[in-house]
Amino acid sequence: MTALIEPGLGIGWRPEICGIIDRLDGLRFCEVIAESLPARRRGVDVPNELRSLGVPVVPHGISLSLGGAEPVEQHRIEHLARCADALGAPLVSEHVAFVRAGGLEAGHLLPVPRSAEALDVLVRNVRRTQECVPVPLAVENIAALFDWPDDEYSEGEFLAELVERTGVHLLLDVANVYANARNRGRDAAEELRRLPLERVAYCHVAGGSERDGAYHDTHTDPVPVEVLDLVREWASGGAPAMMLERDGNYPPASELFGELDAIADAAGFERITRGAEWSLS
Repeated sequence: MTALIEPGLGIGWRPEICGIIDRLDGLRFCEVIAESLPARRRGVDVPNELRSLGVPVVPHGISLSLGGAEPVEQHRIEHLARCADALGAPLVSEHVAFVRAGGLEAGHLLPVPRSAEALDVLVRNVRRTQECVPVPLAVENIAALFDWPDDEYSEGEFLAELVERTGVHLLLDVANVYANARNRGRDAAEELRRLPLERVAYCHVAGGSERDGAYHDTHTDPVPVEVLDLVREWASGGAPAMMLERDGNYPPASELFGELDAIADAAGFERITRGAEWSLS
């Protein structure tokens, strides 16, 4: 594993829960959606509530479309780079996905065909991004509700080849590993072991739900016990930094603290909610 962030527990920073995050004691890091930070002529605006936390903050991009056939748009890379500068970030992160094609926006993350041709395109876009950002880049494995019929690699093989050719780090989304394994009828722990875990910079943990015969990575539901079990099994050898990812349907503070405690316990980390829980009483 790659220690770009000190092992411990973090959370995705969202304005709706910034007051709750501010009360966490021992928070290791935060992640913020890069596109949520408004661009200005000489940089980006960083909310005071985020800047005042005093912990490392990772800008997390959602619009580069690294897996798209078209070259990554330069202004999007530059915005990610400016976010890194403004935050003093230890790294930036994005997704192994594409979000647009032929000038049309998909509105969500789509899986990259795991073919040699698509890998060449992805490698080219990752290298270009690495050249333009001032800190290391990590890329995230996404949850995919379908696979392309011309896939030539397994997901583990595809990511390992990407890491080998670019030196990029991995943002490991444990919940996405579970979601994909469940929907493909595979063993999640075995799928996890096939990934290039030596390049993991940090991890996402999130909730999901079953709908229309498939498991969806929603970020609006509690983290299921199966994902926590996957964290626990992997963390037995020493866990990297992990964070809770929540993007809506925010529960009461006490329930959010319960999710954070469950992740901390599964990963073998110190809880970061004790002072915050006392302040609620």
